[in-house]
Amino acid sequence: MSGHSNDPTAVDESHPAAEEVRSDSEEFAMAQESPKNSAAEIPVTSNGELEDSRERSFNRDLKHSLPVGLGLSETQITSHGFDSTKEGVIEAGPFQGGVRMQQKSGPVVLADEVKNPAMEKLELVRKWSLNTYKCTRQIISEKLGRGSRTVDLELEAQIDILRDNKKKYENILRLAQTLSTQLYQMVNTQRQLGDAFADLSLKSLELHEEFGYNADTQKLLAKNGDTLLGAINFFIASVNTLVNKTIEDTLMTVKQYESARIEYDAYRTDLEELNLGPRDANTLPKIEQSQQLFQVHKEKYDKMRNDVSIQIEIFGGKQG
Repeated sequence: MSGHSNDPTAVDESHPAAEEVRSDSEEFAMAQESPKNSAAEIPVTSNGELEDSRERSFNRDLKHSLPVGLGLSETQITSHGFDSTKEGVIEAGPFQGGVRMQQKSGPVVLADEVKNPAMEKLELVRKWSLNTYKCTRQIISEKLGRGSRTVDLELEAQIDILRDNKKKYENILRLAQTLSTQLYQMVNTQRQLGDAFADLSLKSLELHEEFGYNADTQKLLAKNGDTLLGAINFFIASVNTLVNKTIEDTLMTVKQYESARIEYDAYRTDLEELNLGPRDANTLPKIEQSQQLFQVHKEKYDKMRNDVSIQIEIFGGKQG
């Protein structure tokens, strides 16, 4: 009877052992699935970054759910955003409480405020070089007798007269300055001579009247010389203003007029050459652009010609 009897104590002891084995297997399986489930539940923002509010709880759960022998230092989880150029990485080592962002390199784009001034300067240099080349070619063509030039006969004659008058006024100014210097020396000499005669009239009693008369004469001449010297200096100042201010300003306007005339002829020549050539899809835009530039320089030339005519008329009125 004793051999066939079942020991309830043995049954109870073996049953918990089986349950413990099954429980360990289930925990191991749950531990294997827990990282995947936790990683799958990581909330990621639209730009590929982890939400800061759940980082600490996620890493804490991850640490507790890892199998034995696998530490957090060996784990690296990377989340990628579909439309982002950044990567969020949780790296090895003790938990730092943050996410290290790696910025991918991209093309460098210059801002408009940095790019535009340089482009504008380059465009100005290009236009200046082109204009200088055209004007130089026009000047050389005129000197060699190959190019044509625009001539206003009446205005050119007035300009020649103005330049000739400037030379004459410069000569008068030079002579007047010489006269002023010599007259100043003469007046100073007369004044000294009068003082010498006055001293002799006091020391020579027999010639007192004669020396006194000569002293008065020299002093009167010196006084009148001062008046004449003042008038000559005023004349010199007026002529100097006329030559170095009025005429010089007019001649500066004449130089600007001549430069405008050269530019006008240069662009006129270019337009004539383009009009003589073939007209097709390639040349028509060039002809239109050349026509616009020609019109601009023609207006500038007409304006400068009118300015020169007005200033020459004013100069003629001042002479009269």
